[in-house]
Amino acid sequence: MIKFLAFISALLLAQAGFCGESALAFPPPQSAYPQASGVWETLAARAQSAPFNVFATLIFGCAIVHTFFYRRFLEWSEHLERRARLAGGFEKGRRRGKKRAVFMAEVFHLLGEVEAIFALWLVPLFIGFALCYGWSGLTAYLDNLTFERGKYVEPVFVVAVMCVAATRPIIQLSGDIISMFARLGGGRVWAWWASIIVAGPLLGSFITEPAAITICAALLSEKFFSRNPTMKFRYATLGLLFVAVSVGGTLTHFSAPPVLMVASQWGWDMPFMLENFGWKAVVGVAVSVAAVGLLFRRELAKMQSAPARNSASGKFEGRAPASVVAAHVAFLAFIVVSLHHPALFIFAFLLFLAFVGATCHHQYSLDLKMPLLVGLFLAALVTHGGLQAWWIEPVLENLGEGEAFVGTLVLSAFNDNAAITYLATLAPNFSPRMQYVVVAAAVSAGGLTIIANAPNPAGAAILRRRFGKGISPARLFLGSALPTAIVSAVFYFF
Repeated sequence: MIKFLAFISALLLAQAGFCGESALAFPPPQSAYPQASGVWETLAARAQSAPFNVFATLIFGCAIVHTFFYRRFLEWSEHLERRARLAGGFEKGRRRGKKRAVFMAEVFHLLGEVEAIFALWLVPLFIGFALCYGWSGLTAYLDNLTFERGKYVEPVFVVAVMCVAATRPIIQLSGDIISMFARLGGGRVWAWWASIIVAGPLLGSFITEPAAITICAALLSEKFFSRNPTMKFRYATLGLLFVAVSVGGTLTHFSAPPVLMVASQWGWDMPFMLENFGWKAVVGVAVSVAAVGLLFRRELAKMQSAPARNSASGKFEGRAPASVVAAHVAFLAFIVVSLHHPALFIFAFLLFLAFVGATCHHQYSLDLKMPLLVGLFLAALVTHGGLQAWWIEPVLENLGEGEAFVGTLVLSAFNDNAAITYLATLAPNFSPRMQYVVVAAAVSAGGLTIIANAPNPAGAAILRRRFGKGISPARLFLGSALPTAIVSAVFYFF
Protein backbone atom coordinates (compact mmCIF):
# COMPACT_ATOMS: atom_id res chain seq x y z
CA MET A 1 0.00 0.00 0.00
CA ILE A 2 2.82 2.42 0.89
CA LYS A 3 4.59 1.73 -2.39
CA PHE A 4 1.35 2.07 -4.36
CA LEU A 5 0.60 5.47 -2.79
CA ALA A 6 4.16 6.61 -3.46
CA PHE A 7 3.76 5.52 -7.09
CA ILE A 8 0.56 7.52 -7.47
CA SER A 9 2.25 10.52 -5.84
CA ALA A 10 5.14 10.33 -8.27
CA LEU A 11 2.74 10.08 -11.20
CA LEU A 12 0.82 13.14 -10.01
CA LEU A 13 4.06 15.04 -9.52
CA ALA A 14 5.10 14.19 -13.04
CA GLN A 15 1.78 15.32 -14.47
CA ALA A 16 1.96 18.54 -12.47
CA GLY A 17 5.30 19.47 -13.97
CA PHE A 18 7.43 18.61 -10.93
CA CYS A 19 9.98 16.77 -12.99
CA GLY A 20 11.52 19.55 -15.02
CA GLU A 21 13.09 18.80 -18.38
CA SER A 22 13.71 15.10 -18.83
CA ALA A 23 16.76 15.86 -20.94
CA LEU A 24 18.55 17.42 -17.99
CA ALA A 25 20.71 15.29 -15.71
CA PHE A 26 19.53 15.04 -12.13
CA PRO A 27 20.57 16.10 -9.59
CA PRO A 28 22.04 19.30 -11.03
CA PRO A 29 25.39 20.55 -9.64
CA GLN A 30 25.21 23.07 -6.80
CA SER A 31 26.58 25.80 -9.06
CA ALA A 32 23.59 25.41 -11.42
CA TYR A 33 21.06 26.58 -8.85
CA PRO A 34 20.00 30.25 -8.80
CA GLN A 35 21.61 32.39 -6.11
CA ALA A 36 19.50 33.84 -3.27
CA SER A 37 20.09 35.48 0.09
CA GLY A 38 18.90 33.69 3.22
CA VAL A 39 18.35 29.99 3.89
CA TRP A 40 14.63 29.85 3.16
CA GLU A 41 14.95 31.97 0.03
CA THR A 42 17.73 29.68 -1.21
CA LEU A 43 15.67 26.55 -0.56
CA ALA A 44 12.62 28.02 -2.28
CA ALA A 45 14.65 29.00 -5.34
CA ARG A 46 16.24 25.56 -5.58
CA ALA A 47 12.91 23.78 -5.17
CA GLN A 48 11.42 25.90 -7.94
CA SER A 49 14.42 25.32 -10.20
CA ALA A 50 14.37 21.52 -9.78
CA PRO A 51 11.02 20.48 -8.26
CA PHE A 52 11.91 16.77 -8.11
CA ASN A 53 14.17 17.71 -5.21
CA VAL A 54 11.05 18.11 -3.08
CA PHE A 55 9.75 14.65 -3.95
CA ALA A 56 13.12 12.99 -3.27
CA THR A 57 13.33 14.70 0.12
CA LEU A 58 9.75 13.72 0.98
CA ILE A 59 10.60 10.08 0.28
CA PHE A 60 13.74 10.39 2.42
CA GLY A 61 11.64 11.95 5.19
CA CYS A 62 9.14 9.08 4.97
CA ALA A 63 12.02 6.61 5.44
CA ILE A 64 13.19 8.50 8.55
CA VAL A 65 9.65 8.56 10.00
CA HIS A 66 9.36 4.84 9.22
CA THR A 67 12.39 4.16 11.47
CA PHE A 68 10.45 5.62 14.42
CA PHE A 69 7.80 2.90 14.09
CA TYR A 70 9.88 -0.18 13.34
CA ARG A 71 8.94 -1.73 16.71
CA ARG A 72 5.25 -1.44 15.88
CA PHE A 73 5.74 -3.43 12.65
CA LEU A 74 7.61 -6.14 14.57
CA GLU A 75 4.79 -6.33 17.11
CA TRP A 76 2.24 -6.75 14.31
CA SER A 77 4.43 -9.46 12.78
CA GLU A 78 4.58 -11.37 16.07
CA HIS A 79 0.80 -11.02 16.51
CA LEU A 80 0.14 -12.46 13.04
CA GLU A 81 2.59 -15.31 13.66
CA ARG A 82 0.66 -16.22 16.81
CA ARG A 83 -2.59 -16.15 14.84
CA ALA A 84 -1.06 -18.43 12.20
CA ARG A 85 0.05 -20.93 14.85
CA LEU A 86 -3.43 -20.97 16.40
CA ALA A 87 -5.16 -21.43 13.03
CA GLY A 88 -5.68 -25.20 12.70
CA GLY A 89 -8.02 -27.63 11.06
CA PHE A 90 -8.45 -28.54 7.42
CA GLU A 91 -11.24 -26.21 6.40
CA LYS A 92 -10.42 -24.37 3.21
CA GLY A 93 -11.18 -20.94 4.68
CA ARG A 94 -9.01 -21.51 7.74
CA ARG A 95 -6.09 -22.70 5.60
CA ARG A 96 -6.41 -19.59 3.45
CA GLY A 97 -6.50 -17.40 6.57
CA LYS A 98 -3.40 -19.10 7.95
CA LYS A 99 -1.46 -18.58 4.71
CA ARG A 100 -2.49 -14.94 4.59
CA ALA A 101 -1.43 -14.43 8.23
CA VAL A 102 1.96 -16.01 7.55
CA PHE A 103 2.46 -13.86 4.45
CA MET A 104 1.51 -10.62 6.20
CA ALA A 105 3.67 -11.56 9.19
CA GLU A 106 6.68 -11.78 6.88
CA VAL A 107 5.75 -8.46 5.24
CA PHE A 108 5.53 -6.67 8.60
CA HIS A 109 8.76 -8.31 9.74
CA LEU A 110 10.51 -6.92 6.67
CA LEU A 111 9.02 -3.48 7.36
CA GLY A 112 10.42 -3.78 10.90
CA GLU A 113 14.00 -4.51 9.83
CA VAL A 114 15.73 -1.24 10.71
CA GLU A 115 18.57 -1.77 8.25
CA ALA A 116 16.18 -2.51 5.36
CA ILE A 117 13.90 0.52 5.77
CA PHE A 118 15.89 2.96 3.62
CA ALA A 119 16.23 0.30 0.91
CA LEU A 120 12.46 -0.31 0.86
CA TRP A 121 11.85 3.39 0.29
CA LEU A 122 14.13 3.28 -2.75
CA VAL A 123 11.30 1.57 -4.64
CA PRO A 124 8.98 4.61 -4.80
CA LEU A 125 12.01 6.88 -5.26
CA PHE A 126 13.18 4.91 -8.30
CA ILE A 127 9.67 4.82 -9.75
CA GLY A 128 9.30 8.57 -9.40
CA PHE A 129 12.81 9.13 -10.80
CA ALA A 130 12.09 6.96 -13.84
CA LEU A 131 8.76 8.70 -14.47
CA CYS A 132 10.37 12.12 -14.40
CA TYR A 133 13.76 11.55 -16.02
CA GLY A 134 13.37 8.21 -17.75
CA TRP A 135 15.26 4.97 -17.32
CA SER A 136 18.43 6.56 -18.69
CA GLY A 137 18.22 9.35 -16.11
CA LEU A 138 17.88 6.89 -13.24
CA THR A 139 20.72 4.66 -14.40
CA ALA A 140 22.94 7.69 -15.07
CA TYR A 141 22.47 8.81 -11.45
CA LEU A 142 23.27 5.33 -10.08
CA ASP A 143 26.23 4.87 -12.42
CA ASN A 144 27.61 8.21 -11.28
CA LEU A 145 27.47 7.05 -7.64
CA THR A 146 29.06 3.73 -8.57
CA PHE A 147 31.87 4.61 -10.95
CA GLU A 148 32.64 8.34 -10.73
CA ARG A 149 32.18 8.85 -6.99
CA GLY A 150 32.80 5.29 -5.77
CA LYS A 151 30.10 5.68 -3.09
CA TYR A 152 29.24 1.98 -3.00
CA VAL A 153 32.75 0.85 -2.06
CA GLU A 154 32.23 1.44 1.67
CA PRO A 155 29.06 -0.71 1.93
CA VAL A 156 30.78 -3.63 0.19
CA PHE A 157 33.82 -3.16 2.42
CA VAL A 158 31.63 -3.22 5.55
CA VAL A 159 30.07 -6.52 4.48
CA ALA A 160 33.50 -8.12 4.00
CA VAL A 161 34.96 -6.81 7.27
CA MET A 162 31.91 -7.74 9.34
CA CYS A 163 31.93 -11.29 8.00
CA VAL A 164 35.61 -11.80 8.86
CA ALA A 165 35.38 -10.10 12.26
CA ALA A 166 32.37 -12.16 13.38
CA THR A 167 34.13 -15.51 12.91
CA ARG A 168 35.07 -17.85 15.73
CA PRO A 169 38.87 -17.23 15.60
CA ILE A 170 38.50 -13.43 15.80
CA ILE A 171 35.88 -13.67 18.54
CA GLN A 172 38.13 -16.08 20.43
CA LEU A 173 41.11 -13.73 20.18
CA SER A 174 39.02 -10.75 21.30
CA GLY A 175 37.60 -12.72 24.22
CA ASP A 176 41.14 -13.66 25.29
CA ILE A 177 42.18 -10.00 25.29
CA ILE A 178 39.17 -8.98 27.38
CA SER A 179 39.68 -11.85 29.84
CA MET A 180 43.31 -10.81 30.26
CA PHE A 181 42.16 -7.42 31.55
CA ALA A 182 39.53 -9.06 33.76
CA ARG A 183 42.18 -11.25 35.38
CA LEU A 184 44.08 -8.13 36.41
CA GLY A 185 41.11 -7.45 38.70
CA GLY A 186 41.14 -10.96 40.09
CA GLY A 187 38.32 -12.13 37.80
CA ARG A 188 35.73 -10.48 40.03
CA VAL A 189 32.35 -9.38 38.70
CA TRP A 190 33.30 -5.71 38.65
CA ALA A 191 36.53 -6.55 36.80
CA TRP A 192 34.67 -8.46 34.11
CA TRP A 193 32.01 -5.75 33.87
CA ALA A 194 34.56 -2.93 33.45
CA SER A 195 36.88 -4.91 31.14
CA ILE A 196 34.06 -5.90 28.78
CA ILE A 197 32.73 -2.35 28.46
CA VAL A 198 36.15 -0.69 28.16
CA ALA A 199 38.32 -3.16 26.24
CA GLY A 200 35.59 -4.67 24.05
CA PRO A 201 34.33 -1.45 22.42
CA LEU A 202 37.88 -0.16 21.91
CA LEU A 203 38.71 -3.42 20.14
CA GLY A 204 35.84 -2.51 17.84
CA SER A 205 38.14 0.00 16.15
CA PHE A 206 40.02 -2.97 14.70
CA ILE A 207 37.45 -5.78 14.44
CA THR A 208 34.51 -3.46 13.58
CA GLU A 209 31.76 -2.27 15.90
CA PRO A 210 29.21 -4.99 15.02
CA ALA A 211 31.71 -7.71 15.93
CA ALA A 212 32.68 -5.88 19.13
CA ILE A 213 29.09 -5.47 20.31
CA THR A 214 28.40 -9.14 19.57
CA ILE A 215 31.35 -10.22 21.73
CA CYS A 216 30.58 -7.75 24.52
CA ALA A 217 26.88 -8.64 24.66
CA ALA A 218 27.60 -12.36 24.84
CA LEU A 219 30.21 -11.89 27.58
CA LEU A 220 27.98 -9.52 29.57
CA SER A 221 25.13 -12.00 29.38
CA GLU A 222 27.38 -14.73 30.77
CA LYS A 223 29.49 -12.82 33.30
CA PHE A 224 27.15 -10.01 34.45
CA PHE A 225 23.47 -10.43 33.64
CA SER A 226 23.52 -14.04 34.83
CA ARG A 227 23.99 -12.71 38.41
CA ASN A 228 20.57 -11.04 38.34
CA PRO A 229 21.37 -7.31 38.68
CA THR A 230 18.54 -4.86 39.29
CA MET A 231 16.63 -3.63 36.24
CA LYS A 232 18.00 -0.13 36.80
CA PHE A 233 21.58 -1.42 36.66
CA ARG A 234 20.75 -3.50 33.57
CA TYR A 235 19.59 -0.46 31.62
CA ALA A 236 22.55 1.59 32.86
CA THR A 237 24.88 -1.17 31.60
CA LEU A 238 23.10 -1.51 28.27
CA GLY A 239 23.16 2.26 27.66
CA LEU A 240 26.82 2.39 28.68
CA LEU A 241 27.65 -0.47 26.31
CA PHE A 242 25.91 1.21 23.36
CA VAL A 243 27.68 4.52 24.00
CA ALA A 244 31.06 2.83 24.48
CA VAL A 245 30.71 0.86 21.23
CA SER A 246 29.68 3.97 19.31
CA VAL A 247 32.68 6.05 20.42
CA GLY A 248 35.07 3.10 20.81
CA GLY A 249 35.21 2.58 17.05
CA THR A 250 36.78 6.00 16.43
CA LEU A 251 40.40 4.98 16.98
CA THR A 252 40.51 4.04 13.28
CA HIS A 253 38.87 5.33 10.11
CA PHE A 254 37.34 2.05 8.95
CA SER A 255 35.27 0.68 11.83
CA ALA A 256 32.56 3.08 13.01
CA PRO A 257 29.91 3.57 10.25
CA PRO A 258 29.59 7.35 10.96
CA VAL A 259 33.34 7.72 10.43
CA LEU A 260 33.50 5.36 7.48
CA MET A 261 30.91 7.43 5.63
CA VAL A 262 33.10 10.56 5.78
CA ALA A 263 36.69 9.32 5.99
CA SER A 264 37.46 9.09 2.27
CA GLN A 265 35.50 12.26 1.47
CA TRP A 266 37.31 14.36 4.06
CA GLY A 267 40.70 12.63 3.88
CA TRP A 268 40.68 11.21 7.42
CA ASP A 269 43.20 8.42 8.08
CA MET A 270 44.25 6.48 11.19
CA PRO A 271 46.78 9.09 12.48
CA PHE A 272 44.11 11.77 12.17
CA MET A 273 41.57 9.64 14.05
CA LEU A 274 43.99 8.81 16.86
CA GLU A 275 44.99 12.45 17.28
CA ASN A 276 41.51 13.96 17.15
CA PHE A 277 39.17 11.19 18.31
CA GLY A 278 41.01 8.14 19.60
CA TRP A 279 42.45 9.36 22.89
CA LYS A 280 39.25 11.25 23.66
CA ALA A 281 37.25 8.07 23.10
CA VAL A 282 39.47 6.19 25.57
CA VAL A 283 39.10 8.96 28.17
CA GLY A 284 35.34 9.26 27.62
CA VAL A 285 34.70 5.52 27.91
CA ALA A 286 36.94 5.15 30.96
CA VAL A 287 35.34 8.08 32.80
CA SER A 288 31.83 6.84 31.89
CA VAL A 289 32.56 3.34 33.21
CA ALA A 290 34.05 4.81 36.39
CA ALA A 291 31.03 7.07 36.92
CA VAL A 292 28.43 4.32 36.41
CA GLY A 293 30.51 1.87 38.47
CA LEU A 294 30.68 4.38 41.31
CA LEU A 295 26.89 4.84 41.25
CA PHE A 296 26.31 1.09 41.45
CA ARG A 297 29.36 0.13 43.54
CA ARG A 298 27.28 -1.46 46.32
CA GLU A 299 25.34 -3.60 43.88
CA LEU A 300 28.54 -4.71 42.17
CA ALA A 301 29.91 -5.77 45.54
CA LYS A 302 26.76 -7.77 46.33
CA MET A 303 26.78 -9.46 42.91
CA GLN A 304 30.17 -11.01 43.66
CA SER A 305 28.54 -13.49 46.05
CA ALA A 306 25.38 -13.99 43.97
CA PRO A 307 25.15 -17.32 42.10
CA ALA A 308 25.20 -17.16 38.32
CA ARG A 309 22.01 -18.27 36.57
CA ASN A 310 21.77 -19.44 32.97
CA SER A 311 25.36 -18.39 32.40
CA ALA A 312 26.31 -21.01 29.86
CA SER A 313 26.38 -19.25 26.52
CA GLY A 314 27.99 -22.00 24.47
CA LYS A 315 29.44 -19.32 22.21
CA PHE A 316 32.99 -19.64 23.52
CA GLU A 317 33.23 -23.44 23.89
CA GLY A 318 36.23 -25.04 22.20
CA ARG A 319 39.18 -23.21 20.68
CA ALA A 320 40.43 -22.65 17.17
CA PRO A 321 44.16 -23.35 16.68
CA ALA A 322 46.61 -20.45 16.60
CA SER A 323 47.35 -20.97 12.90
CA VAL A 324 43.69 -20.44 11.98
CA VAL A 325 43.48 -17.37 14.24
CA ALA A 326 46.59 -15.93 12.59
CA ALA A 327 45.13 -16.54 9.13
CA HIS A 328 41.93 -14.72 10.05
CA VAL A 329 43.88 -11.78 11.44
CA ALA A 330 45.87 -11.66 8.19
CA PHE A 331 42.68 -11.69 6.09
CA LEU A 332 41.17 -8.93 8.21
CA ALA A 333 44.32 -6.79 8.02
CA PHE A 334 44.62 -7.18 4.23
CA ILE A 335 40.97 -6.25 3.65
CA VAL A 336 41.39 -3.14 5.81
CA VAL A 337 44.62 -2.08 4.09
CA SER A 338 43.05 -2.50 0.63
CA LEU A 339 39.94 -0.44 1.50
CA HIS A 340 40.38 1.92 -1.46
CA HIS A 341 41.06 -0.93 -3.89
CA PRO A 342 37.82 -2.92 -4.09
CA ALA A 343 39.17 -5.48 -6.56
CA LEU A 344 41.81 -6.48 -4.01
CA PHE A 345 39.62 -6.71 -0.92
CA ILE A 346 36.83 -8.53 -2.81
CA PHE A 347 39.42 -11.03 -4.03
CA ALA A 348 40.72 -11.44 -0.47
CA PHE A 349 37.17 -11.91 0.81
CA LEU A 350 36.49 -14.66 -1.72
CA LEU A 351 39.69 -16.40 -0.63
CA PHE A 352 38.56 -16.02 2.97
CA LEU A 353 35.24 -17.73 2.20
CA ALA A 354 37.14 -20.63 0.65
CA PHE A 355 39.41 -20.80 3.72
CA VAL A 356 36.39 -20.88 6.06
CA GLY A 357 34.96 -23.77 4.08
CA ALA A 358 38.25 -25.66 4.27
CA THR A 359 38.51 -25.12 8.05
CA CYS A 360 34.80 -25.49 8.84
CA HIS A 361 35.51 -27.71 11.88
CA HIS A 362 37.17 -24.68 13.53
CA GLN A 363 34.45 -22.21 12.53
CA TYR A 364 30.99 -21.11 13.57
CA SER A 365 28.45 -21.30 10.76
CA LEU A 366 28.93 -18.14 8.70
CA ASP A 367 25.97 -15.81 9.21
CA LEU A 368 25.69 -13.32 6.35
CA LYS A 369 22.36 -11.77 7.37
CA MET A 370 23.62 -8.95 9.62
CA PRO A 371 26.59 -7.93 7.38
CA LEU A 372 24.36 -7.87 4.32
CA LEU A 373 21.67 -5.85 6.09
CA VAL A 374 24.20 -3.29 7.32
CA GLY A 375 25.73 -3.08 3.83
CA LEU A 376 22.26 -2.68 2.33
CA PHE A 377 21.49 0.10 4.80
CA LEU A 378 24.65 2.03 3.94
CA ALA A 379 24.15 1.58 0.18
CA ALA A 380 20.53 2.76 0.39
CA LEU A 381 21.59 5.69 2.55
CA VAL A 382 24.14 6.76 -0.07
CA THR A 383 21.48 6.52 -2.79
CA HIS A 384 18.99 8.67 -0.88
CA GLY A 385 21.68 11.05 0.33
CA GLY A 386 22.92 11.88 -3.13
CA LEU A 387 19.60 13.68 -3.72
CA GLN A 388 19.62 15.71 -0.50
CA ALA A 389 22.51 18.10 -1.15
CA TRP A 390 20.13 20.81 -2.38
CA TRP A 391 18.92 21.53 1.17
CA ILE A 392 21.78 20.15 3.27
CA GLU A 393 24.37 22.61 1.96
CA PRO A 394 22.56 25.89 2.79
CA VAL A 395 21.24 24.59 6.14
CA LEU A 396 24.52 23.23 7.50
CA GLU A 397 26.59 26.16 6.29
CA ASN A 398 24.42 28.55 8.28
CA LEU A 399 24.74 26.71 11.59
CA GLY A 400 27.12 27.75 14.33
CA GLU A 401 29.47 25.29 16.01
CA GLY A 402 27.31 24.79 19.10
CA GLU A 403 24.12 24.59 17.05
CA ALA A 404 25.67 21.95 14.80
CA PHE A 405 26.78 19.85 17.79
CA VAL A 406 23.42 19.94 19.56
CA GLY A 407 21.46 19.50 16.33
CA THR A 408 23.51 16.48 15.29
CA LEU A 409 23.23 15.01 18.79
CA VAL A 410 19.43 15.26 18.68
CA LEU A 411 19.06 14.02 15.10
CA SER A 412 21.39 11.06 15.69
CA ALA A 413 19.30 9.92 18.64
CA PHE A 414 16.31 9.36 16.36
CA ASN A 415 18.07 8.16 13.25
CA ASP A 416 21.18 6.15 12.47
CA ASN A 417 24.22 8.39 13.11
CA ALA A 418 25.83 7.28 9.85
CA ALA A 419 22.95 8.95 8.00
CA ILE A 420 23.67 12.26 9.68
CA THR A 421 27.41 12.25 9.03
CA TYR A 422 26.90 11.22 5.42
CA LEU A 423 24.56 14.15 4.86
CA ALA A 424 27.27 16.44 6.25
CA THR A 425 29.62 15.35 3.42
CA LEU A 426 27.17 16.89 0.97
CA ALA A 427 28.04 20.40 2.21
CA PRO A 428 31.06 21.33 0.04
CA ASN A 429 32.33 24.23 2.14
CA PHE A 430 32.26 22.61 5.57
CA SER A 431 35.21 23.74 7.68
CA PRO A 432 37.47 21.12 9.33
CA ARG A 433 36.21 22.17 12.77
CA MET A 434 32.57 21.74 11.73
CA GLN A 435 33.41 18.35 10.23
CA TYR A 436 34.87 17.29 13.57
CA VAL A 437 31.90 18.68 15.54
CA VAL A 438 29.30 16.81 13.48
CA VAL A 439 31.08 13.44 13.70
CA ALA A 440 31.84 13.89 17.42
CA ALA A 441 28.18 14.62 18.16
CA ALA A 442 27.00 11.73 15.98
CA VAL A 443 29.15 9.10 17.71
CA SER A 444 28.35 10.56 21.16
CA ALA A 445 24.62 10.02 20.53
CA GLY A 446 25.03 6.42 19.36
CA GLY A 447 23.71 4.88 22.58
CA LEU A 448 20.57 6.93 23.17
CA THR A 449 18.29 4.63 21.15
CA ILE A 450 18.53 1.23 19.49
CA ILE A 451 18.43 2.82 16.03
CA ALA A 452 21.03 5.52 16.80
CA ASN A 453 23.96 3.30 15.78
CA ALA A 454 23.86 0.46 13.25
CA PRO A 455 25.42 -2.24 15.53
CA ASN A 456 22.94 -1.64 18.39
CA PRO A 457 20.25 -4.04 17.13
CA ALA A 458 22.79 -6.90 17.17
CA GLY A 459 23.60 -6.29 20.85
CA ALA A 460 19.94 -5.80 21.72
CA ALA A 461 19.02 -9.11 20.09
CA ILE A 462 21.52 -10.99 22.28
CA LEU A 463 20.53 -9.26 25.54
CA ARG A 464 16.78 -8.86 24.97
CA ARG A 465 15.87 -11.92 27.04
CA ARG A 466 17.59 -10.33 30.04
CA PHE A 467 15.02 -7.49 30.04
CA GLY A 468 11.78 -9.34 30.63
CA LYS A 469 9.20 -8.36 28.01
CA GLY A 470 11.75 -6.43 25.96
CA ILE A 471 13.97 -3.38 26.01
CA SER A 472 12.13 -0.17 26.88
CA PRO A 473 13.21 2.78 24.65
CA ALA A 474 12.54 5.30 27.45
CA ARG A 475 14.57 3.38 30.06
CA LEU A 476 17.39 2.83 27.56
CA PHE A 477 17.46 6.59 26.89
CA LEU A 478 17.72 7.30 30.63
CA GLY A 479 20.35 4.60 31.08
CA SER A 480 22.56 6.08 28.37
CA ALA A 481 22.07 9.74 29.36
CA LEU A 482 25.02 9.95 31.79
CA PRO A 483 27.67 8.32 29.54
CA THR A 484 26.36 10.33 26.58
CA ALA A 485 26.80 13.57 28.53
CA ILE A 486 30.33 12.56 29.58
CA VAL A 487 31.61 11.61 26.12
CA SER A 488 29.90 14.66 24.58
CA ALA A 489 31.72 16.95 27.01
CA VAL A 490 35.05 15.22 26.33
CA PHE A 491 34.69 15.48 22.55
CA TYR A 492 33.40 19.05 22.53
CA PHE A 493 35.61 20.75 25.13
CA PHE A 494 38.94 18.96 24.59
